[in-house]
Amino acid sequence: MISAHDLSPAELAALLAFHADAGVEWLLEEEPVDRFAEFEAMKAARSNARTATASNRAEAPATQPAARQTAAAAPPQSRENRAPAPAVSAPAVAIPDAQAIEEARFAAESARSLAELRVAMEGFAGCNLRNSARNLVFAEGDSASGIMVVGPMPYADDDRDGQPFAGRLGEMLTRMLAGIGLARENVLLSNVVPWRPPGNRVPTAREADICRPFIERQIALAEPKHLLLLGNFTARFFFGGSDTIHQLRGEWRELPIGGITVPTLATLHPQDLVTAPVNKRFAWQDLLAFKARIHG
Repeated sequence: MISAHDLSPAELAALLAFHADAGVEWLLEEEPVDRFAEFEAMKAARSNARTATASNRAEAPATQPAARQTAAAAPPQSRENRAPAPAVSAPAVAIPDAQAIEEARFAAESARSLAELRVAMEGFAGCNLRNSARNLVFAEGDSASGIMVVGPMPYADDDRDGQPFAGRLGEMLTRMLAGIGLARENVLLSNVVPWRPPGNRVPTAREADICRPFIERQIALAEPKHLLLLGNFTARFFFGGSDTIHQLRGEWRELPIGGITVPTLATLHPQDLVTAPVNKRFAWQDLLAFKARIHG
């Protein structure tokens, strides 16, 4: 086993980046812990506790009469003097899916600007993802550019910074856009789901349905002339079906959203390029097609 002390600074940074991409956020122990030994010790402690309890019960009859006499001699407590029963808190009630979707739709449609929509989303409590996420990751960039880029969800760096496409994947997206003459600050960046799922897992169908009104309202308010979708989840979310991103990429589609129709192209997510660099050539083909379309 290689110790961290034997790694160079560059190797250690690469290892930490790997763990971060895998969803690891906390390093709790510097030394290994034998959980099996802990379990055996726990069992032994429980066995000793049972033995002690049984011994106490065997001695209890000799002391019971005195205890009964003491109890009989004690005056009865009046109703006013009795200690109140401990309060029992009511269990939390989960919002039904249909109600959560309806509340999300009402909140989204009530917003007349992206700023109002952000406030509405910050106050929305119908999606369980917000309970584990650090930040709401809202759209960022130039909403008047006519170009919008949508990914699936925030990752660990996005959740930490409260910004879409931060960290290593954000740097990859910046290079992708720069390759076709676009700066990330000159386009509008967003995600289908605005809260990071634990461990970077794929959002569930329920979570996606609850968040749908928010991303559709973002697109309707920004009114982009061209829309670029990143990754498998995002393409399926907007196009439907179960095809993979390799089947959905590179083909222009007219996407009706919020009363407008937006020319839309799907391509691979920066994560796809990081994990499999061979995908870069496919993404580059799609980006060239996107460049040709936005320049008329």
